[in-house]
Amino acid sequence: MQTAAKSAVDADISLEESVSAWMDGEVSEDIFHDLASPQGRRTWDTYHLIGDALRNADLAVNPSAAFHARLSRALDAELPIVAPQRRRSPLRLGLSGLAVVAAVATVAWVAQPYIMGGSSRPADTRVLADASASETPGLRDYLEAHRQMAGPSAVRQVSFDAGAGR
Repeated sequence: MQTAAKSAVDADISLEESVSAWMDGEVSEDIFHDLASPQGRRTWDTYHLIGDALRNADLAVNPSAAFHARLSRALDAELPIVAPQRRRSPLRLGLSGLAVVAAVATVAWVAQPYIMGGSSRPADTRVLADASASETPGLRDYLEAHRQMAGPSAVRQVSFDAGAGR
C-alpha cells in the first residue's frame, strides 16, 4: 500500500524538486536515469551552481541598482497581509481568573496557622505527659554533666563530608 502511494507522490514531483531533494539527502532513491536527458543535465548544473554560489561569495552575482529598484517597487505593490484581531474568549478569561483565585485560596489555607498566631498546639489536643513537670533535679544535673558528649541537644549531629565518617 505504501509503495503505491509513494509512486503516486513521486509522479507528481517535478525533476527540479527530485534533484533538490536528492542533493539535500531527503530522498535515497537513484535519480541518475532522470539526469540522462538534456533537461536533467541543465537542472543538475543549475543546482550545483546555486550551491557553489551560496558557499563562495566570489561566484555570486551582485544585482544592479535597477534590479533593487524593481524589487522595491514590486514589494511596495504587494498587498499587506493583515491578520484578524484575536478574540478574547470569555471562557479563557474566566478560567484564568479562577486559577488566580484558587492559587490565592491555597496560599491562604496553608499560611492560615502562621497568620492567625495563637498557641503552638491546637486547643483540642490533650497533653498526655509533660516532661518539664516530671523532670527531676538529678536528671538535669546528669544531662548538664554529659552535655559535652551529647552536644547542645539530644539530637546527634551528622556530617556528610567525604572523609568525616571514616
